[in-house]
Amino acid sequence: MTDVVRSPSGVLVPASIDPFHRVLHHVAPSGLVGDTAQTTGMRRREAISGATVGARNLWMGQTHVPGATNSGNHHHGASETAIYVVSGTPRFVFLDVEGDEPVERVVQTAPGDYVFVPPWVPHREENPDPDVEAVVVIARTTQEAVVVNLDGLDWSEVELPPG
Repeated sequence: MTDVVRSPSGVLVPASIDPFHRVLHHVAPSGLVGDTAQTTGMRRREAISGATVGARNLWMGQTHVPGATNSGNHHHGASETAIYVVSGTPRFVFLDVEGDEPVERVVQTAPGDYVFVPPWVPHREENPDPDVEAVVVIARTTQEAVVVNLDGLDWSEVELPPG
């Protein structure tokens, strides 16, 4: 059986869980943090992270891309990224290297869509709509906002860790 301790209120909880991680943390829109890794053409706002709520393995926030704007090319290191489209019709662009020749591919989205970005994949967000800001919610498998800005979508600037 797992070791347990009695909390001040008398409840038995697993001893391995520190008091900070026994409570739910609420982050309202006014509590989102803009002081996080950024890429030109977009604005990231941090909600859930090690810095904001003590998360150990998760980063979650929002990305805003104004109308008729493209982000810079970038990747998120070893972190997997899940994206949920809240508003707008953002496009996600990457270089498909699985065929005989590399081909730039576009994933067109709409509100309610999800997109998965595997680790290390160079990509960019585009918002072709001149009138509607694209807003997405992003979740990553690291508790920090890993962002590596790149000149292009090719893999020449991607530095994988040894191993």
